[in-house]
Amino acid sequence: MDLGSAAPRAGAAPATPAAWRPFPSACCCCFASLLDVNSWLLFYGFLYLALYAQVSQSKSCDKISCFSGHCVNSTCVCDQGWVGDQCQHCQGRFKLTEPSGYLTDGPINYKYKTKCTWLIEGYPNAILRLRFNHFATECSWDHMYVYDGDSIYAPLIAVFSGLIVPEVRGNETVPEVVTTSGYALLHFFSDAAYNLTGFNIFYSINSCPNNCSEHGKCTTSVSVPSRVYCECDKYWKGEACDIPYCKANCGSPDHGYCDLTGEKLCVCNDSWQGPDCSLNVPSTESYWILPNVKPFSPSVGRASHKAVLHGKFMWVIGGYTFNYSSFQMVLNYNLESSIWNVVPVSKGPLQRYGHTLALYQEDIYMYGGKIETNNGNVTDELWIFNIHSQTWSSRTPAVLVHGQQYAVEGHSAHIVELDSRDVVMIIIFGYSSIYGYTSIVQEYYIRSNSWLVPETKGAIVQGGYGHTSVYDELTKSIYVHGGYKALPGNKYGLVDDLYRYEVNTRTWTILKESGFARYLHSAVLINGAMLIFGGNTHNDTSLSNGAKCFSADFLAYDIACDEWKVLPKPNLHRDVNRFGHTAVVSNGSMYIFGGFSSVLLNDILVYKPPNCEAFRDEELCKNARPGIRCLWNKKHCESWESGHANNILRAKCPKKTAAADDRCYRYADCASCTANTNGCQWCDDKKCISANSNCSMSVKNYTKCHVRNEQICNKLTSCKSCSLHLNCQWDQRQQECQALPAHLCGERWSHIGDACLHINSSRESYDNAKLYCYNLSGNLASLTTSKEVEFVLDEIQKYTLQ
Repeated sequence: MDLGSAAPRAGAAPATPAAWRPFPSACCCCFASLLDVNSWLLFYGFLYLALYAQVSQSKSCDKISCFSGHCVNSTCVCDQGWVGDQCQHCQGRFKLTEPSGYLTDGPINYKYKTKCTWLIEGYPNAILRLRFNHFATECSWDHMYVYDGDSIYAPLIAVFSGLIVPEVRGNETVPEVVTTSGYALLHFFSDAAYNLTGFNIFYSINSCPNNCSEHGKCTTSVSVPSRVYCECDKYWKGEACDIPYCKANCGSPDHGYCDLTGEKLCVCNDSWQGPDCSLNVPSTESYWILPNVKPFSPSVGRASHKAVLHGKFMWVIGGYTFNYSSFQMVLNYNLESSIWNVVPVSKGPLQRYGHTLALYQEDIYMYGGKIETNNGNVTDELWIFNIHSQTWSSRTPAVLVHGQQYAVEGHSAHIVELDSRDVVMIIIFGYSSIYGYTSIVQEYYIRSNSWLVPETKGAIVQGGYGHTSVYDELTKSIYVHGGYKALPGNKYGLVDDLYRYEVNTRTWTILKESGFARYLHSAVLINGAMLIFGGNTHNDTSLSNGAKCFSADFLAYDIACDEWKVLPKPNLHRDVNRFGHTAVVSNGSMYIFGGFSSVLLNDILVYKPPNCEAFRDEELCKNARPGIRCLWNKKHCESWESGHANNILRAKCPKKTAAADDRCYRYADCASCTANTNGCQWCDDKKCISANSNCSMSVKNYTKCHVRNEQICNKLTSCKSCSLHLNCQWDQRQQECQALPAHLCGERWSHIGDACLHINSSRESYDNAKLYCYNLSGNLASLTTSKEVEFVLDEIQKYTLQ
């Protein structure tokens, strides 16, 4: 499970963090002949020779010190597929034919560059269950692939990586993996860096799921004698008897009753709510539920898709899946009836993931993403799906004079109406296969079908891949959190940054960071709070002792007070860790769909936050948080959204103190130092310190800052994006963008501000002039009059001297 294309451990970050991608097809030849007897005999021969050559170098042994082998003349002679001084590491291929058993990498940490394959042979169409009793590998680098069949050409059904252990007894982070072909092929490989304790996997043929979770008994089916099923105890349901129902008998008779005729759910009276009818309506408490979706089809499961809400329907488009043969590009989910519908579309875009969706009236605008074909790449396609006619149309926008359209994936998008009445789709950041991790903002004007990349003000922000963002109508701002980014010093990693982008002034402000770095998470805005759920939280470190690639963290950011709080994780009957999911808001509740947690998920999670109307006291209303913001209006409490924009000034917030110097030091430029909420100042035109510290020459407003070239150049992460800036140059050895020193201007070049220009007054053809500039490693500027030359030089001087 790589985070994208192959990249050195300490070098450039992967282009496309798609942790669910199968291992390279170049390995196919290694396993295609797995059942060929001649190949097995040949393999045994080579293995015997290799083991014989190693015997003289092995450590001495006794009868019990060889894990998978036997002791001969004080040395371990390993069984087929095992290596090491004590035969303690798997490194080969295994065939398992018993009806149940275990498979493991060995008793200690697995080796570097391990490759092990197991074929479990049952019988055709038998149910084979794999239970992961222990699994600890390096997240995003060491992987276990599981196929439902006897070769890698069979359907891929799971990819495991990271740390997988129960967080609470009875709660499984990853469910049992089930194959239905009667066979299973498991392939494990590790890279050349960190190694961890590995795995212990129990398999069984025709057994009950999860041993009925100790809440039922395993019974033979009457209709199919070769099959077994769980007969659940009272108050338990589900295939594995792992779902409790009608807790506390639903508070019967005062609160509700248990409906045993259908799905065995609590039916609450009008004044009560919650899974067990224990909460008032409205309630000052929050809760989570897992609705029973219909139909519950594996083909619905996907990751890195996108969703928008229109009426009572959540529209889901695109996404990544292991098998596209049964993939449905467009789905909708009825939030009231919990029913999925496949939308039949005869013509339209190719499958993709990492794109964005934004809703305007009855049209869903889909931009960019990674096209999932053999030759697919990051695209700049703009497609529109009309909900009423359920048809697709493509749009080719006109690019403005000073604009450029960037093909990106892992970006975010919002359609907003500006103060100028223009309706604009704003594209934030993303990854470009040409320009790398971009920090740009793109604007698509819907009415004029035009495209623009505007200049932004304020802090100099660092863009990336897999962040989330929400648009707040009250502040007219987009709030952007997290992501996978290119960092200073040619490094890459996850961040916990939070930015605010004011859409009308095009101004960036750095807000308080969350303290929880992640990417491919979800975010929604409810009652003045930005709610963050899940994501991939693993950072590559030498101290890695195993990490969960998949998080169930639940965070809340209070927009009015610039505060972060950690909310309790979902208290459901199973763990719901994931990344690559999506979330929408309907009637004040958050609906989360899909994602990836070693398997592609097809479930729906619903978060019901507290209701402001439940707070009867003024003081309780004003202090209702975390995760919610309420306003007291005369004699009752109401939601933040129902208040006027000016109410944000009346928010009751804890008094903020200026940051310490060490928190301000990380801002290396004046604009970022002063366009943030941490209480910093730019001192003596060289460093960022606390606003409370003494400074002889202080700047506290970004509009007074002098922007240097190096501050712009070091944010550019690829040679291509660096070369687009006249005052920047790409250092091939350091693989970073640097400001162009003034002394580099050679003979016949003019030094204008910080830039080097070569002025040529001849009337060459465009192609000849472009070739001439290219040979001089320069960029062409076509000018025809002396006034235009003077204007350009004047603008360059203004820009470089700011």
